[in-house]
Amino acid sequence: MAVTLWLFGSAILSLMPQADAGAGSGAATAAGVFRSMLDRVVTGVTLPGAIAVVLIIAAAVINAQDVRRRDPVRRFTRQQRRSGMARAGGVCEMEAGFGRRCSRAAEHGDHFYPWSKGGSTSLQNFVAACSRCNRAKGARIPSPGQQMRLERRRQTYVPLDAAVAVGERQPLP
Repeated sequence: MAVTLWLFGSAILSLMPQADAGAGSGAATAAGVFRSMLDRVVTGVTLPGAIAVVLIIAAAVINAQDVRRRDPVRRFTRQQRRSGMARAGGVCEMEAGFGRRCSRAAEHGDHFYPWSKGGSTSLQNFVAACSRCNRAKGARIPSPGQQMRLERRRQTYVPLDAAVAVGERQPLP
């Protein structure tokens, strides 16, 4: 949307009249006026268009790396689900707001790092989530701050000898 607005604004600005050094020397033909308008539009749109193409190519390369990184196993095993739900005490581990833990019952086992983005199907990447939090998170990669807050919250309800680390990604091949 922003790129479209930028392109539209560039086209409008390029059509605005500008002072020419050779202006006022005579009458202009219709073809000459249209040609100068087209030249201004092309000049105004070239840089934003090139930037948009570079961003699209970069996004495609990053997405291709995530596809190569995917864990061959997508679903958690029964044992992993049982262990992850027991670790969470059957309560959602996601944030409800202001860094607080959601208080709803956990219904889903979710990948902290999404499987589609290279998250591994392991107990370390397992997060117990209610359906609302699971849908809200979607396939977004959580921020490092969210990861740190979840690990801090886990210290309050996980036994001292158990691991509280969260998130694990598959290495690039």
